[in-house]
Amino acid sequence: MQWTSHRVRQSFLDFFAERGHRIVPSAPVIPHGDPTLLFTNAGMNQFKDVFLGFGTRDYTRAADTQKCIRVSGKHNDLEEVGYDTYHHTFFEMLGNWSFGDYYKAEAIAYAWELLTGVWKLPVERLHATVFRTDDEAYELWRRYLPAERIHRFDEKDNFWEMGDTGPCGPCTEIHYDRTPDFSGARLVNAGTPQVIEIWNLVFIQYNRRADGSLEELPVKHVDTGMGLERICSVLQGVDSNYDTDLFVPLIRRVEELSGRRYPREDVRHPDGIAMRVMVDHIRALAFAIADGALPGNTGRGYVLRRLLRRAERFARMLGFREPVLWRLVPVLVSIMGDPFPELHQHQRTIEQVIEAEEAHFLRTLDRGLQLFETVAEELRRRQQWEIPGEIAFQLYDTYGFPLDLTELLAREQGFTVDVEGFQRLMEEQRRRSRQAQKTQAVEIALSPRLQQFRSEFTGYEELETEAEVLYAEGHHVVLERTPFYVESGGQVSDTGILLLGGEDYVVEDVRRVGEAIVHVCAQEVEPLVGQRALAQVDRRRRWAIMRNHSATHLLHEALRRVLGSHVQQAGSLVAPEYLRFDFSHFGKIEPAQLRDIEALVNEKIREAIPVQTRIMPLEQARKIPNVKMFFADKYGDIVRVVIIDERFSVELCGGTHVHNTSQIGLFALTGEEAVAAGVRRVEAVTGEGVEQYVEQLRRRLEEQQRHADQLAEQLQRLQREVEQLQVERESARIPEFLARARSVDGIRIVAEQVQLSTIDQLKALADRIRAALGRQGIGIVSAVVEGKVHLVCVVTPDLTERYPAGQLVARISRELDGGGGGRPHLATAGGRRPEKLSELLGRIPELVATFGSESVRT
Repeated sequence: MQWTSHRVRQSFLDFFAERGHRIVPSAPVIPHGDPTLLFTNAGMNQFKDVFLGFGTRDYTRAADTQKCIRVSGKHNDLEEVGYDTYHHTFFEMLGNWSFGDYYKAEAIAYAWELLTGVWKLPVERLHATVFRTDDEAYELWRRYLPAERIHRFDEKDNFWEMGDTGPCGPCTEIHYDRTPDFSGARLVNAGTPQVIEIWNLVFIQYNRRADGSLEELPVKHVDTGMGLERICSVLQGVDSNYDTDLFVPLIRRVEELSGRRYPREDVRHPDGIAMRVMVDHIRALAFAIADGALPGNTGRGYVLRRLLRRAERFARMLGFREPVLWRLVPVLVSIMGDPFPELHQHQRTIEQVIEAEEAHFLRTLDRGLQLFETVAEELRRRQQWEIPGEIAFQLYDTYGFPLDLTELLAREQGFTVDVEGFQRLMEEQRRRSRQAQKTQAVEIALSPRLQQFRSEFTGYEELETEAEVLYAEGHHVVLERTPFYVESGGQVSDTGILLLGGEDYVVEDVRRVGEAIVHVCAQEVEPLVGQRALAQVDRRRRWAIMRNHSATHLLHEALRRVLGSHVQQAGSLVAPEYLRFDFSHFGKIEPAQLRDIEALVNEKIREAIPVQTRIMPLEQARKIPNVKMFFADKYGDIVRVVIIDERFSVELCGGTHVHNTSQIGLFALTGEEAVAAGVRRVEAVTGEGVEQYVEQLRRRLEEQQRHADQLAEQLQRLQREVEQLQVERESARIPEFLARARSVDGIRIVAEQVQLSTIDQLKALADRIRAALGRQGIGIVSAVVEGKVHLVCVVTPDLTERYPAGQLVARISRELDGGGGGRPHLATAGGRRPEKLSELLGRIPELVATFGSESVRT
């Protein structure tokens, strides 16, 4: 049998499903709702609440294959990736769990059965490790292995802890011996691919106290993890994870693109290292982007950017000078798209994001490498072997080199890096940046020199413009012409790149000062006034903004048609991620209305209506039927009119738009709320934003489904407790009821209205009143629930023949246009006239007396 990765993965899941385990889906690699993690790094992450004791599941056995990324923090394999054959930034973790169900004996037995019984691994190549004091696990392994292949290790290798305190326990690991003469005992846990760990079984049996001591947990769990890549290498009979079917197609694609052969026989060959880095990193990047992360400057976004730039540097070693990583994505999708359909769903987005990131970094990579080589050569000449912190900072700040990329370059040439000096300069920059953010807007507004310049906006027609530099000082640049849109009318400013003097400057913002458009750059700009610059708007971001802006116009008209012509714009935000629209409307919008609004917008998108713009005098625009023109004091004499079907949407607008409504793709409302008296707010997404929103909803629904039964049961229990408390509260008033009882012919009569909500509660209270009356007593208790009267009548045993409760309550309820009946000692009735209840309760003694007289006569 050929053990393909698909077969291995499925056989693992089938094995545990047949043994009563719930097969659960992989959690996203972006751990939403867990601020302690940048990425999901283990299969147990989604069960952390169970291990910590504040979460439960409706199953006690589970198994899955979990997407994992390990590039930061305690679990960080980045430095080893590429240099050996078995570490990865992204990997699949096959895992099975027991939550207070089975324990060590069963967990070890399952592992042994799967490895030797199903996968037929040779027994003589298996070793087990146990924690040094875990005699129980040791003796269990003696059932399967000789003593010389069971090894004891200390806390470093065989004791698992979630944190400084909390759940923890010993673990047992299974290792596979690849040595030709079966001599691997001395190589267990030695960090060599000759004897490699394939499965880790963690036994969570202790709680670590704050003082460091251990206490036994009342409920013990099993948490196991096995790397799919490693077990595939064993089952497929290869020595390297990169020679399995999970990687070989990717490496072949790199070979095709580079024209170089992958040197399998030499693990230290630079070409092999570079290819392994590329095919590993593309997996981490693709899965992270598919699950909603994007490269950026902070947090997990910066981790992804570091990964991409590290891979890009190794691609350069293979001769690539153009973006290449994105060209590996289709191959990855063909390998892993079936078990992880999100790769298929987001393939185009993944490719576009990676290609754009590559293109941006490649603009500065060569110049940064040249600087590094110049510095390294000079240091070698001086017999100095530390790259100064100032150089590392310059590579980061000017050329976009993450610190670990500089450290990699240094290590390859025998240098170290002054990390402390680098961090000091980083902190100084952060301090300057914080101060600059506070004063930047004021500085721009007060700069009298900027008032003399005038910039022509070209961004309606193009997203890339070459123009003369009119002003360049500090972080600010003014061009004679620019495609960068300045925030106005709710649409946010563009971002992008300025190419000037051979350098790329990131444009973080644009501001308008008089007639000048000021580009605010991330770095200080050379004062190259009079030279030509190339201004490039972030194309992907602008298109997202244009889709949202055109959708905002469609939404505006849809609101008016569904809710009424009173709807007037009260504010808006058009951003790349979403759009927000505030408008005048009194009262909450009903769900059916929201559906109608959304449907109307999508109908206009499907109609593929051309989006037209016309420039005309304001007075002429005022005469257009149904034209929307708000905040009129902000318009000039000449205005721009955006038309999306003259019969549907005509609006004065200076923003940027798509050319045809079909380019919006899809539209979805994501929220509706009140923001002020008479002002409502809706939020929506379009295009790819809808895909991401639908995926979020799908995940949320899956999570809600998992908890629905538990919540329903909890709600019912709480409801019963509340109802019992309500009965107890009213029962405490029984002495008060008896004190107010009135007598008729020696019979005590209790007639009260109480605050209870069910007939069962009234019956329980009435039973207690009958017991308190003892003999010669009648009780009537009542409550108004949702506009209807509930009555319960009780009669003490000595009076049931003369005053049967069923007949008595039926007679009383007729006064409320109702009816009822029941047994002689307890009966119920209802009425439709709650407004008469108070009067009726006052007449109960009279009605009882009349009933008694009629009973005597009959």
